[in-house]
Amino acid sequence: MKEIQTFAKKYQEEMGWEISEESYAKSRDSLLNNYMLLTTEVAEVAEELRKAFNLKTSYVENGMDEKQAFELAKYQIKDDMGKELSDCLAYMLKFYNYFGIDLEESFYDKMEEVKNRRNKDLVKTEK
Repeated sequence: MKEIQTFAKKYQEEMGWEISEESYAKSRDSLLNNYMLLTTEVAEVAEELRKAFNLKTSYVENGMDEKQAFELAKYQIKDDMGKELSDCLAYMLKFYNYFGIDLEESFYDKMEEVKNRRNKDLVKTEK
């Protein structure tokens, strides 16, 4: 994860796409703009899911087994889904880098927090 975060920082600098630190107003505008771009990319992930569900439905209506139909639909959107998820990751990395957050440390810390959280919806069986 450290490699990808470092790559993203250098890439963003080379492309002139880093979040502005020139002034509060420019930082605020840049943060909001990048947040809007991130949410747009998340919506594009949803669009790929919608496409997969519609493909699956069409295949089932034409007689294909549901599981096979969904596997085919997943395969057909795989490349575009990867691109959209990569766009999301790129924007997220901008925020990690702007705020000086170590992606790897933050990720593992959060996963540990979730693991240890008492989730009222999750019932674990004791062995």
